[in-house]
Amino acid sequence: MREGFGRALVALGRSRDDFFLFDADVAGGTGAKPFVTAFPERTMQFGIAEQNMIAAAAGFADTGLIPVVAGFAAFTIMRAHEQLRTAVCYGQRNVKICCSHLGVDTGPDGATAQMLEDLATCRVIPGLKVMVPACANEIQVMFEAVLNDPGPVYMRIGRSPSPVLYEDPGPIIIGQADILSDGNDLTLVACGTRVATALQAAEVLAQEGITARVVNMRCIKPLDTAMIERCCRETGALVTVEDHSLFGGLGGAVAETVVQTCPVPMEIVAVKDRFGCSGEHPELFQAFGIDPEAVVKASRRVLSRKPST
Repeated sequence: MREGFGRALVALGRSRDDFFLFDADVAGGTGAKPFVTAFPERTMQFGIAEQNMIAAAAGFADTGLIPVVAGFAAFTIMRAHEQLRTAVCYGQRNVKICCSHLGVDTGPDGATAQMLEDLATCRVIPGLKVMVPACANEIQVMFEAVLNDPGPVYMRIGRSPSPVLYEDPGPIIIGQADILSDGNDLTLVACGTRVATALQAAEVLAQEGITARVVNMRCIKPLDTAMIERCCRETGALVTVEDHSLFGGLGGAVAETVVQTCPVPMEIVAVKDRFGCSGEHPELFQAFGIDPEAVVKASRRVLSRKPST
């Protein structure tokens, strides 16, 4: 995922000169190093000072150029949350925040670097859009859409290897989800690396005669409420899947729409109320209950609550 981000930075850096990279001495970790090498004159280095970096990005945006802030989510989003809220979003400044090291996907770096709260804290800031690519090939098209958007955007990229889900994702419109596979019995709504997990769970369910629709909810805010309502009406049951806390993330956003539009049985597959821990990311996905098996079990539970027709 982060290597896809690095490729996107360089490719778009060659075709347009309106954005600069803001780095907190972590370009090697975020995947931004190729851009630093190719465009040193368009890289601003702040050291380990994320609060200063976000505040400076807000001022830099007033020049008409676009600051692209790349960092680890736990520090760029959590440590500099006040600057993001007040300096960037209150003034609707055109700043793009792109973070790696999120959720238990972060792996061996452990609990302090595993950001399980960023979707919740970013969703609540007025005017801040939130995007989550599902695979490396989706990142360049998404990043171009993010650059073309006139206001603040947070793009939650990730760190670890993830299956390629799109050879050509086509144009991405902020606020629109994508159906990756169709089904009539229930809908699996996922974001980030958990989209591949939802697809794997759908294959297991298919062996049981259950057809699951899989939706890549690539934009958490603004949420594709029309897609959610459509899936509720057409499949009658939903399961959300995310590498994030149970509270305030994708599941919470979808549930807010479901209860206000078309209430159906719903399950949320997410990290329970706890911090992460160190380990290899596939092991952590299983230990924290966000792997394909957990999605299959949640699907069976939600189908048991689905009214018979």
